[in-house]
Amino acid sequence: IEISAIRAQGAGGQNVNKVASAIHLRFDISTSSMPDIYRQRLLLLKDRRISKEGVIVIKAQQFRTQEKNRLDALERLAELLRSVTVVQKARKPTKATRSSQRKRVDSKVRRGRTKALRGKGSIEH
Repeated sequence: IEISAIRAQGAGGQNVNKVASAIHLRFDISTSSMPDIYRQRLLLLKDRRISKEGVIVIKAQQFRTQEKNRLDALERLAELLRSVTVVQKARKPTKATRSSQRKRVDSKVRRGRTKALRGKGSIEH
């Protein structure tokens, strides 16, 4: 993990121009000591924070102090790494019950009748 302090963007007057309170965090996935399966999952993620070179870049400038921004950046990195460790359960397709199918058809028939009543009626004099 490579952490550097930079000057934050945005409003803040003279303070924002003087103090390097924003944190720029870089984490190289390929040189990390995490298991290969997690490394592969990270590289396959479609996340704008991951560069083409396989480096996670996180910029934290939400808080006024460098320490809070550093903790925020580390927490966001940890959250990204945690998201890769969770395995998505495969969805088992289920069949619709007879009652649900019947309800669906009944509602369609009822709706069709309502719409049929909206048709132009015959004009009698």
